[in-house]
Order: sequence, then structure tokens, then C-alpha cells
Amino acid sequence: MRARFGVRPALLLSVLAALLIALVPGSGTASAHGSVVDPASRNYGCWQRWGSDFQNPAMAQQDPMCWQAWQDNPNAMWNWNGLYRNGSAGNFQAVVPDGQLCSGGHTESGRYNSLDAVGPWKTTNVAPNFTVHLYDQASHGADYFLVYVTRQGFDPTTQPLRWSDLQLLTRTGKYAPSNNYDIDVHTSGLTGRHVVYTIWQASHMDQTYFLCSDVNFS
Repeated sequence: MRARFGVRPALLLSVLAALLIALVPGSGTASAHGSVVDPASRNYGCWQRWGSDFQNPAMAQQDPMCWQAWQDNPNAMWNWNGLYRNGSAGNFQAVVPDGQLCSGGHTESGRYNSLDAVGPWKTTNVAPNFTVHLYDQASHGADYFLVYVTRQGFDPTTQPLRWSDLQLLTRTGKYAPSNNYDIDVHTSGLTGRHVVYTIWQASHMDQTYFLCSDVNFS
């Protein structure tokens, strides 16, 4: 990482602590679990673009949504593969309220709250038929995946994401434990900016991942 002057000490200490924890085997943070890497989930994309240069003030202009996320809680990016809840029992709308879908409803810890922020998140260009690629570092396997896309007319730059804004396009069967999973998604009539919302029900226990990816249908 490139050191820069003017970095807040608390921010730097938080980042250093997260890095040290991530190096500890079995710590349950960035050393395990997984996320959607294409189209990139919000915090994975921020880590991918800025993880080696997170102190760069140019981020505020070039990537303002990632900037606010890094400023709010850097651990959301260092732990890009830990955004899950245990014990949902499939009743996702009961445990993840409207407006908190991208953080998986983690208001108690506050770690991922910045991912619910409304604004111009960086998008990945996708075709009407595209593939969600998920990286499973811990090889948990999947009971199933649910892939939703926001309805036409929803504007994630001005509106918080609600369950009623989503349309379910793909529900898969089981996936054997692996590091990589591909889920084909077929759409019709979608244009412009949307949110792809992926729910991954892991197989090793009742552990569910809630993942927002910003896309542009081109």
C-alpha cells in the first residue's frame, strides 16, 4: 500500500487491524467464505479497484460510492467475502428489511451499512443473457442460488432497494462444494442501470449470503 499524508489515524489503525486478522487462519473474516465477483458485488468491486490504494483522495471524485464505503468502515471491503447471516431458515424478508438488502440487514454491527447507500455505484456492463460468477473460497457448496434483477424503472441512484423492487429470474438446484460457481441468467426487455441481487444458500449450514451487484444492460 502506498502511504499518504493526512490519513486519519483511526482509519489507518482499523485497516491494519483488519489486515492482521485476515492473515489468521480460521479467523472467519477475509480468509474464508465468498461473494459474487462478476458482475462484482459492491464491496468486492471496491476492494478490487481500491484495495491497494484505499487512501487515494482521487477516489472521492472517481468512485464516490466506494469512497463513502471506505470512509464509513474499511472492514466492509477487507471482509468482502463475509457478508452472510446464519439461521435465516429461508425467511429472508423477515431478517433483511427493505432498504437494507445490500448489507444483509447487518444494522447491529454496522460493518456493511455503507453498501445500502443510494447513489451512482460503479456498474458492470452485461448483455440481456449473462452469467453470475461466484467465488467460494471455503468450498461451502450451495443448496441453491436465487438471482433477482430490479424491475425496469427502478433507479438505484435515487431509491433505496426494497424487496418489491426485485423480480426473481433464476432459482438453481444444489451445487457441489467448489471454488467457482456459474449461474446463467436470462432477461427480457431490461435496459440501463439495474441491481442484480444474488442470494446464496450455503450447504454446510444454514448460512445465507446477500449480494448486490450494480449492472448496466447494454
